[in-house]
Amino acid sequence: MPHALLVDTATLAGNLDDPGWVVVDCRSHPADPAVGRAGYANGHLPGAIFLDVDIDLCGAHTGRNGRHPLPDPGRLGATLGAAGIAVSSQVVAYDDCGGASAARLWWLLRWLGHDAVAVLDGGLPRWLAEGRPLTTAAPRRSATRYEGTPRDDAMVDCRFVLAHLETGDVVLVDARAPARYRGETEPIDAVAGRIPGARNRPLTLNLDDGGAFKAPASLRAEFESVLAGTPPGRVIHYCGSGVGSCHNVLAMEVAGLSGSRLYPGSWSEWIADPSRPIERG
Repeated sequence: MPHALLVDTATLAGNLDDPGWVVVDCRSHPADPAVGRAGYANGHLPGAIFLDVDIDLCGAHTGRNGRHPLPDPGRLGATLGAAGIAVSSQVVAYDDCGGASAARLWWLLRWLGHDAVAVLDGGLPRWLAEGRPLTTAAPRRSATRYEGTPRDDAMVDCRFVLAHLETGDVVLVDARAPARYRGETEPIDAVAGRIPGARNRPLTLNLDDGGAFKAPASLRAEFESVLAGTPPGRVIHYCGSGVGSCHNVLAMEVAGLSGSRLYPGSWSEWIADPSRPIERG
């Protein structure tokens, strides 16, 4: 069966020589886009390719569509194919920040209908803690053709969010840190605050003290406490730019709460139109 959510380090290590597996380094940093690529050059998992969250996994900026707009599906498919990812590939994404950026690739592939994609549980820190090897060698993968069909039910846009603010038929979940959620500070975007009515579930709460995802039962109990009976299909996740909130989508899937959706534009798109309401406190 394909690995569709999380893969542990031992399983990945045992499949590094399998040509059907593609390992992707997704390291990034919101303050410095060059950090991820530099880290990859200094050492990465054997055979891993690098995909840049700010370039390869992001669309064109218009000034009104957020900091990490979704890439055009055709362009994303071309990027994946050029990297040697086929529709039959088992993809494993990793980073060094608990899966916060690796989950972006996980979500994008699922959006394209690619189910055989997982995040390395514990990421690069666990790999290194176990004494597993890194390399600076460039991988050799042949380009292929990749075509995916976007799942429209995986996401919503700002018009959908705005239209449902007053109806109470969806629950917005904000993945940012509590101080940003409350509007007390905003280190990245131009305006502080949150989308009215949103509930806070910082993505960092999805991880245990060792940096791996919590057990499914624990995640389920914690999310059910936040959602208060709301079915997963009525849950909309957002964050600052649509990257970190993918972590909450993944965590809900791990918890067995399948079907929640992403608002990709997130806060950075929401505030681009000053007529959209905001909430603080």
